[in-house]
Amino acid sequence: MHEGHRQRMLERLEKGADSLQEHELLEMLLFNAIPRKNTNEIAHELLLSFGSFEGVLRASLTELQTVKGVGAETAAYLKCIGLLNRQTKYSAETFPKGTSLNNIEEFLINRFYAFQTEVLEFFCMDKRNNITHCQRFSDFKETAANADMEKVNKIFAAHHPAAILIAHNHPTATCAPSEQDDKFTMELMLYCNMNNIKLFDHIIIGIDGTYSYYKERRLDEFRKSCDIQKFLEEKLKPRK
Repeated sequence: MHEGHRQRMLERLEKGADSLQEHELLEMLLFNAIPRKNTNEIAHELLLSFGSFEGVLRASLTELQTVKGVGAETAAYLKCIGLLNRQTKYSAETFPKGTSLNNIEEFLINRFYAFQTEVLEFFCMDKRNNITHCQRFSDFKETAANADMEKVNKIFAAHHPAAILIAHNHPTATCAPSEQDDKFTMELMLYCNMNNIKLFDHIIIGIDGTYSYYKERRLDEFRKSCDIQKFLEEKLKPRK
């Protein structure tokens, strides 16, 4: 009985996907996770519990397993779909256009929402400050994400940005920058200056919101205190 019903549903997907309702799409999504049960009832229960398909995909593993018929593996399957959906939704095709920091910050909050470890991202920008490329770095640690300047130079060489925006998250802490964050921003500004590339901003996403070095005028502060000659001498100094 289930096989015949599933086959008919798949035929509907092929012939007229736009006619399928939300619960039917969720039902078919569950075919892979629950191969030998009626997933129609489970789909209805999930939507009833979380209000919408988006709500189902945002739910935690624990919350998903409170629904009858949803075990650990099915919950993990739906959670993965949800995480992939968010990363696709806030991928290169949806990069915000122009220089509105409010739009950029909203984009970054949504983009970094699912990360449980610290992630650092470089966004290359063109002369109109539109984002053209993103490069991600992560050490898969809760409180560390690094990119040495050799990697940064490779980004500059490969993509020739007019400006760059960097962003990273504090998954379990406030958005307030650390001493290491300040040091990295200063070093990056020097490298950008040396390559005639504008450092557009460094934004930190924390559990309490966002911190913008540009909005806080820290970039101007760093720019005034940058001593490129001194920095180069320090970098070129022979190691003992």
